[in-house]
Amino acid sequence: MIHLALYGLGNWGLKLIKAVNHSSEKIKFITAITRNPEAHRQVADQFNLALSSRYEDALTDPKIDAVLIATPHSMHFSHIMQALAAGKHVFAEKPLTLTAASARTVVQTSEKAGLTLGLGFNRRYAPAIVKMRECILAGEIGQLLHIDAHHSGPNALQLKPGQWRSDRSESPAGSLTPRGIHTLDAMISMAGPVSEVYAYSDCKVLPAALNMDDTTSMLMRFKNGVTGYFSTISVTAESWKIHAMGSAGRLELMSENEVVKYDLSSNRQVFNFPAVDKERAELEAFADAVNAKVAFMIDPVQAVNGVALIEAIVQSASSGKPVQFN
Repeated sequence: MIHLALYGLGNWGLKLIKAVNHSSEKIKFITAITRNPEAHRQVADQFNLALSSRYEDALTDPKIDAVLIATPHSMHFSHIMQALAAGKHVFAEKPLTLTAASARTVVQTSEKAGLTLGLGFNRRYAPAIVKMRECILAGEIGQLLHIDAHHSGPNALQLKPGQWRSDRSESPAGSLTPRGIHTLDAMISMAGPVSEVYAYSDCKVLPAALNMDDTTSMLMRFKNGVTGYFSTISVTAESWKIHAMGSAGRLELMSENEVVKYDLSSNRQVFNFPAVDKERAELEAFADAVNAKVAFMIDPVQAVNGVALIEAIVQSASSGKPVQFN
């Protein structure tokens, strides 16, 4: 059993606790770090958690094997580095960090320390994403040519000024880090690293007091020559689509649990899967990786590339020009 400390007991942190604490035999949260422990006393009692306002308490606790970082994005780097220095395995919610340089430092430090680094891309465990990636890598739609995707919803309409997510320094390019990054990660997992992006990002609906964009779109070129398109909007109805086009057919994601494959004659093959608890799946996979002494749950090249892509999107949207990067 892997024992976790959770740094950041917000709504998402609570969802992660609920995913494993009464059901998993592999991993369990035993401590939570929060600015106001007394405000979470009921949750602590329900899930048998120790509470602390001091991160150091978790880092020096020998009963804790790993730390899960669910703090604001700009704090990820320092919190991850502190945990690694204390000899704790780390599971960081996405994005890993906000700069490619800091992401590389995290990867190199965790590898040198011999500690497992996990990254919270729970949608990698959605059955339809798993199936799409398997089909592409197996060549079932021939040579991959292009991927286009959309990941949107009304999430920004619930934000209020002063909340950490309602500032572009924490949420660059609008809905990119809270939502769209999941789909960009899926695209990278299917086509490999991105090398060039041309992005547009603007605020069309949100009040100026929120200081963030709400509409972002981009054209991409992957290192292997595959092209891509992606858009994410935070002030519209829910939408999540991924299309992969190949020389022998195409794949269309319909939901987390359904994907359709078409051949060149437009014959359809529908794959339906039972729903899975993605959060429990990713946390138990992290526990397995720690026990097996696996350094990275996600290819570190892909993990760093995802962060570099965020930087490049922001740069391109600001300059109005395409940005190439490694």
